[in-house]
This record gives sequence, structure tokens and C-alpha cells, in this order.
Amino acid sequence: MATRAPRPLSPHLQIYRWYFTMALSILHRITGAALVVGLVLLSWWLTALARGPEAFALVRAALDNFLGGLVLFGFTLALFYHMLNGIRHLMWDTGQGLDRESAQRSGMLVLLGTVGLTLLVWIIALIK
Repeated sequence: MATRAPRPLSPHLQIYRWYFTMALSILHRITGAALVVGLVLLSWWLTALARGPEAFALVRAALDNFLGGLVLFGFTLALFYHMLNGIRHLMWDTGQGLDRESAQRSGMLVLLGTVGLTLLVWIIALIK
């Protein structure tokens, strides 16, 4: 039998040098998964709303505390980040903003927009 030279292994994440747009791409995937979990919670809330006051009281007890508020705040962050970064990806699909400087600038705008829109929604929600 002929012996073959060992094949090189694919590099793992510790070898790659992390850069800003790479982190934003990974965060886009993470927020997509978080939105799935959030939609399960939204479905639970809507189902409880349709089932009556007892079922709705259970959901309200689960979400009407500090931890529940933190989950809802995180869902809002994930929603706005995923939406704004999706728009950024649509721009890239047209061939615009693919150079390093534009990609970093649009990434920073996505982060600032995410924080701004999330805070705006929560300020409006807490005032009313």
C-alpha cells in the first residue's frame, strides 16, 4: 500500500485573525437564531391571548419581571440588528459598499442604528 502524505487540516477559528466585518457576519447568524427563539415566545404569547385570561396570566408572569424584560430587550436588539444588517447585505448584493472602508462604515452604522432604534422603541414603550 502506498502511503499518502497527511492532508492539511482546515484552520480553526483560533488561527483566523478576527476582523470587524467577520464579527458582524457571525452576529447576523446568531441574531437570526435568537429571532427564532423570540418567535416561539411570540407564538406562546399569542396562543395564550387566544386561550383566555388564565393562560395569558401565566405568560405575563413569565415575562413581566426583570429576566423577561431582559429577554424582550434582547429580542428587540436582535430584530433591529438583523433587519439593518440584512439591508446592508442587500446593498452588497448590488455591488455597492464592498470595499473595506465602506464595509466598516456601514457596519458601524448598523450597530449605531440598532442601539438607537432599540432605545427609541423601549423609551416609547415605557412612557406609555
